[in-house]
Amino acid sequence: MFNKKTVPAILAIGLFVVSNAFCQLPTLQSSGGGASLEENWNDFLHYTKIGRFDLAKGYAQVVLEINPDPVQLFELSEKNPEGFSFLLRVHEIAPDVELAELAGKILGVIEQGRFLRRRDPKIIVEEIKRLSGTERGRLTAVSRLKDAGEYAIPYMLDAIADDSREDELPNIVWALPQISLPAIRPLVAALQTENIVVKAEIIKALGKTGYPQSLAHLKYIVEKDNSNEIRGLAADSIKQIDPVAVQAPAAELFFRLAENYYYHSESLAKDVDADFANIWFWDSARKRLARQEVDKSYFNELMAMRCCEWALKADPGFGLSIGLWLAAFFKAESTGVQMPAYFGDRHPDALVYATTAGPEYLHQALARAIKDNDANVALGAVEALAITAGEKSLLYTLGPAQPLLDALSFDDRAVRYSAAIAIALAGPQEKFAESKLVVENLAEALSQKDEGRDTSDEPLMMTTTNRYALRAAGAMLKLAQGRNRVIDLSLAQTALINATNDERSVIQMLASQILAHLASPEAQRAIAAMALNSSNDMAVRVLAFNSLATSAKINANMLPENTLDEIYALIKSDETDPGLRSAAAAAYGALNLPSRKVKDLILDQAKS
Repeated sequence: MFNKKTVPAILAIGLFVVSNAFCQLPTLQSSGGGASLEENWNDFLHYTKIGRFDLAKGYAQVVLEINPDPVQLFELSEKNPEGFSFLLRVHEIAPDVELAELAGKILGVIEQGRFLRRRDPKIIVEEIKRLSGTERGRLTAVSRLKDAGEYAIPYMLDAIADDSREDELPNIVWALPQISLPAIRPLVAALQTENIVVKAEIIKALGKTGYPQSLAHLKYIVEKDNSNEIRGLAADSIKQIDPVAVQAPAAELFFRLAENYYYHSESLAKDVDADFANIWFWDSARKRLARQEVDKSYFNELMAMRCCEWALKADPGFGLSIGLWLAAFFKAESTGVQMPAYFGDRHPDALVYATTAGPEYLHQALARAIKDNDANVALGAVEALAITAGEKSLLYTLGPAQPLLDALSFDDRAVRYSAAIAIALAGPQEKFAESKLVVENLAEALSQKDEGRDTSDEPLMMTTTNRYALRAAGAMLKLAQGRNRVIDLSLAQTALINATNDERSVIQMLASQILAHLASPEAQRAIAAMALNSSNDMAVRVLAFNSLATSAKINANMLPENTLDEIYALIKSDETDPGLRSAAAAAYGALNLPSRKVKDLILDQAKS
């Protein structure tokens, strides 16, 4: 709420900026009656100006309730720029909270109208024609075409290509570079035209705009175009923008542009008026520009991908573009937004391309993600490496770094776990300093649980936490069974012993199988305790006895006498489940104990 000193100040502002058109006091009609949009709009501004906020709010509500045509409301605001400026002040200063909120909604409709009008083809075509009228009309037309921005470009190029409008050409090519930055994306897309006249004017306009975003496309023309004249024009335009860029290859320039998009450079900002962004294509069949509306959340990533594609067109051997393309695709997917329509229904996801690309490019993407602390890109790259890479490629060196080993210390757990799992599944044979980190991450992943959830419920095994626990256990089991000498699983013994009491039965069973390969009394005793625990599922106990048998075969007996007695009692009892009894007997035999107990078992069943 505003204080008493604020009211005169606001009224003074209103008296200063609002035109005399609002001086007459109209009659309030609470429902708007038969009043027009213009009358209700003027009344709203009038009562706002004189500080009758109660009446102003009523008219504001009427304006919104009649669902006004946004373009019409925008045109009304243009007719009275002083009133519109005052409305902006009311919204910013908020002398009345409710009025400020209503003013904000009305301003939103006005902005929608501004956007709709600036992209209206009929208006754009008329303004292009006005360029060849009077000097005043010419200046007004170019101003409105600048407001139309990128939407004006297709129609301006159509006019340039129209031989019947040759007399308009000088005025259109004069106006084309004045559209400035918004023109760059559609203009560079239109460089694919086969119309030499149009291409020449585009190239000259790009040079006059002076924006470096067009350098790569111009250098591509210099390197690839068949026309000496066109190549010369492109070289001249490059010199106007940045003479140094003349020496740079197109592929390198495209890669730099792709990185600028990837890192959301402010110089490449998209249209702020719309809730979407445009990606421009050249329609060779129709011989004109076409646009695809895409979600703003991944526009920069899609443009980075396109620039990488152009880099590869310029130089198929420019491999850095592949790593950046993969990173941009993973980054785009992380938004959770469906990929754009131009991808098509059969377009594979990023993981398909990543697994096809191979370790070199995946390490490029991973190194970038680690530098940027981007968990989504890092996770995508690591998961792809886990699928395709062997020991040598996993421990790939990129400059002074080994990206996958660096990922073992990443801030995001999922990235750390995936990196550890990938390395473990590769079964490394050569020692490396980070092997301890592999075990630590595997143990941590195994120990993680979904807080506050019943993890014994089988469907919940598909949660992310449980998936990582399962994958970590599976990787450790592979290492154990392969008797890997590089990754020391004994460092995970505590986590594995704790896992024998896990609520998730599958984790229990995997833990017992891994422990069976550790030459440790504590490991063997944990397996036996799991097998003897009557509260465990029968399947868990049977598998635990099988693991105990494996442990005994590998490490011999390390159990205390009382534990052996418990196992013997289980075997001796007629009430023991036959399957459990059989598994216990096999484990007992594998322990290779003195024959006294077996003799007792035989004599106990004797009938005479």
